[in-house]
Amino acid sequence: MSSETDYTSREMMAIAAAREIRDGDIVFCGTGISMLAAMAAKHISAPNSVIFFETGAIDSQLEEVPLAVGDSRVMFATSVNGGLADAFATMQNRFTGRQVVGIMGAAQIDIYGNLNSTVIGDYLHPTVRFSGSGGACDVASFVSRTIIFMQHAKRKFVPKLDYLTSPGWLDGPDGRKKAGLPEGGPSCVITNMAMMGFDPDTKQMILKGCFPGVRKEDVLGNMGFAVDTSQAAPIRPPSAEELSILRDKCDPQRLILG
Repeated sequence: MSSETDYTSREMMAIAAAREIRDGDIVFCGTGISMLAAMAAKHISAPNSVIFFETGAIDSQLEEVPLAVGDSRVMFATSVNGGLADAFATMQNRFTGRQVVGIMGAAQIDIYGNLNSTVIGDYLHPTVRFSGSGGACDVASFVSRTIIFMQHAKRKFVPKLDYLTSPGWLDGPDGRKKAGLPEGGPSCVITNMAMMGFDPDTKQMILKGCFPGVRKEDVLGNMGFAVDTSQAAPIRPPSAEELSILRDKCDPQRLILG
């Protein structure tokens, strides 16, 4: 994997997400690929972004990729080492909250970007029970926008969630407002095949673009609902510089990239 034509889908996903983080954003992220995306963004597109975690580490410098949000490495050279309350106060503050972008994942997503990370099947008699919301519902409810990571499969892109854990656009343009939620909502969904967005009027999911080498037919064939593809544009592959940042500066030990 030494050239910009030689990369993994995980690397493409991390770099695609990093490109979505703007300079000055306050990034609330969890374990795994979301950490890599936030770290890479500071070197690629957003040097003045601020990374923080639900465990209370705010403005982490992340010289070395942590294994989890509870890893002591998230606290290296932070501006504040607080607790859960400090992290969620930062997220929900009416001033800083306008700049907060949350990076999330889930077991299921629907056409409005609503997420399920609770159960598969009936809630009382599930086929699979997951760990649940954690802070995901709070993040989806209060931050200004969310970036969602998903594996691209019909069982994950479903017409109806088995359980609504975290709100996206709920049932459409006025869904969040009717529910009493502040402005916000999902901005994009990044999968191992493509990037999805949301129509500004209908708030329904659309195809923003396929990753290099992936056909629209393959993307649509692995979803449980149809999406508009008229606005789709090619997504450029990672550059040599972006890959070098991701591999050599963010995860040289391949703890997350593998």
